[in-house]
Order: sequence, then structure tokens, then C-alpha cells
Amino acid sequence: MHLIKSSKVKLLLCSLISINLYASNEAFDEKIISDKRLETFNLTKEQIEQDSSKLRKDWINPITYQYKKNLGEEYETAQSIISINQPIFQSGGIYKAIKYADSSYDYASIELDQQKKELIKQALNLLYNIEKTNLNLQKAKYTLENAKIDVNRKKEQVLNGFLDASFLDDALLTLNTTKHNLVDLKYQKQELINNFNNISSQDYTKFELPIFKLFNEKEFIENNIELKKLEADIEKKGNYSYMTMAKYLPSVNAFYTYSKYHETDNNTKLTKENDQTFGLSLNIPLDTRTFNDIESKKIDYLKSKLNFENSVDDEKTFFKTKLEKLSMLDERLQITKEDLEVYDSILKIINEEKEAQIKTQSDVDTLQNSQKIKSLDLKIYEIEKQIELLEMYAKLQ
Repeated sequence: MHLIKSSKVKLLLCSLISINLYASNEAFDEKIISDKRLETFNLTKEQIEQDSSKLRKDWINPITYQYKKNLGEEYETAQSIISINQPIFQSGGIYKAIKYADSSYDYASIELDQQKKELIKQALNLLYNIEKTNLNLQKAKYTLENAKIDVNRKKEQVLNGFLDASFLDDALLTLNTTKHNLVDLKYQKQELINNFNNISSQDYTKFELPIFKLFNEKEFIENNIELKKLEADIEKKGNYSYMTMAKYLPSVNAFYTYSKYHETDNNTKLTKENDQTFGLSLNIPLDTRTFNDIESKKIDYLKSKLNFENSVDDEKTFFKTKLEKLSMLDERLQITKEDLEVYDSILKIINEEKEAQIKTQSDVDTLQNSQKIKSLDLKIYEIEKQIELLEMYAKLQ
């Protein structure tokens, strides 16, 4: 099955998932990508269209207009000449030139979509990591509480002579390390927010995290945007290879020239009447570099095919590696769930012993904080799974 989003996700973010990762018509890009970046994509798209349109017309030769003013010693003349020399048959080269323009457009369009998806993936990745940092901040706060409890406990034990002062020193070092970790996490969160603001035109708090689910390898390969781009590259280079070969094959051109003298300075040899010439010409190019040029383009075409096959293997390996990473995270989730069950059973005993005044409230608080830390670990592993799935999802067209 395809990756799908949670039904709990806001409608705004649902648009993000269904549109940008499935190439729907209603673009959500405007909502998550900053206006300046979006304008760059729009201009690039327009440029691709113009370049493609130009390529489709490249086989058409321009009409040339020439105005000649002859300032001779005996006569002064003025003449206009209009001429065109247009290929009408190039051994299939004209058809392939048009196909090359189309395949170049396909390649450039897919590449642009890929760049846009990459940017959206970066934005989502930052959202996930902001949430992960929030969870780590909560963990750090519970760890700080436990460190403070441990310092107080060690202080009391040292003062009562039950422990050596080195134990208190270790507890103080742990407390200090935890405080520094909390400061680092606050900085990391702000850095992530700043990076998100570089991409998005809206505040990160307006978005909720999507929830992806796994799909199979066949769908991943069939809808892989990198592979589709490489297929377009094969088509483009195949057309270009044929165009190169056709350049050295016989071609037929139609030519037409129209000339008119505006001034003859009474030169009897010249006339002001219009002069026209037209006809057909057969061109057979003879170039010592022909074989090398054709073979070079063929090799480039064959390389693009091999590159595609290698990339299929790479993408399959990528998919397999991600599955293994997800499996590892599932194992960690299971271990953490088992740990939580142990904490539940121990907490029940500790609470009973506290009621019997065998344990103190600090013992209960320490264990409860540790239990909360484990519960947060569950959420962090789930987010890490989503980050891995996002990497896979962003590769779909």
C-alpha cells in the first residue's frame, strides 16, 4: 500500500501530502515554500517552456534580409535581398529534432519537480526534528529533576556518613551535564526553526506532522521520480544521437532568393525589376569527424541506459536499507514498551512500600520521571520512523 497520512492531521497538511508527493493539480507549494523560492520555481518552469519551444523550432532556418549600398566610383546602387535556405528532408533528423525538444522538456520538468519535492522534504524533515527536539527537551527536564533528587539524596547520605564525598561529586557532575544538555537542546530547536523559516513562508506552529505508512518495493520503483528522470534522459539522448547521425546523412533543402534594386544610378546593366531564384538542393556532407561524432553520441546514449539500470539497483538497495532501519526502530520500540511494563510493576511495588514508609517520595518521583522518559522515547522512535518514511515518500512522483 502507498504511504498514507493520518486522519488526525489538519486539512492544510493533508494537502501537502496528497499534492506534493502525488503531483496533484492543486499546488500546496505556495503554502509551505516561501514566496521568493516559489517565484524562482515558477520562473524556471517558464524558462523550461521557452527553451523547449525554441528547440522545437531550431530546425527552421531564419529568413535573411540584406540591404546593400554600393558606393562605387562610377555608380551608386542600393539593393534589398531576401533569402531563405530551409531543410525539408534530413533523413529523419527533423522529426527527431522535434522529439528531442519534447524529451528535453520532460527531463527538465521532472528535474524541477524533483528539486521542489526535495525542498518540501527538507521543510517536513525540519518539522519532524523540531518535534523530536521538543520531546528531548521534555526528557532533559525529567532527567534534570532526577539529577536534582539524586544530588539531594547523595548530599544527605554523605552528611550522615553513609557515602564518600566522591559520590556527591559524581552526582553534581551529572546535574551539571544535564543542565548543559538542556541549553544545547534549546539552541538546537531554535536553529531548526530558523532553517525552517528559510524555506517556509509561514510559522512552523501552523503545521502538524503527517503520519506515513509503508508501501511495497514495486510501487517505489514504478513511481520513483529519479528513475523517471533517468528514463527521460535516455529518451533525450536517444533522440540526440539520431539527430547527430542525421546531420551527416543526405538532406534536401528548398531555397528562395528575392532581390530588388532601389537605386541603379542609370547603370544600364542593372534593372529595377524584381529578381527571384528558387529551387531544391541536395546536400551530402563529407566530414572526417563523422564516425567519431556519431559514436560519441551513441556511447552517451548507451551510458544513460546503464546509468538507469545502476540507479534501479541503487534505489532497490535504498528501499531495502530503509526497511531494515524501520525494522530496527520497531525492535527499539518493542524493547521500550517492555521496559515500561517493568516500570509499571516496579512503581506499584514502590508506591506500596512508600505507604509502608519503607520508601520515600523521592524514590517514587525518580521512578516516575524515568517512566516518563521511557514514554517519550516511544514517541521519539515513532518520529524517527516517520523521518525514514519521509525519505522514501519524497522519492515518489
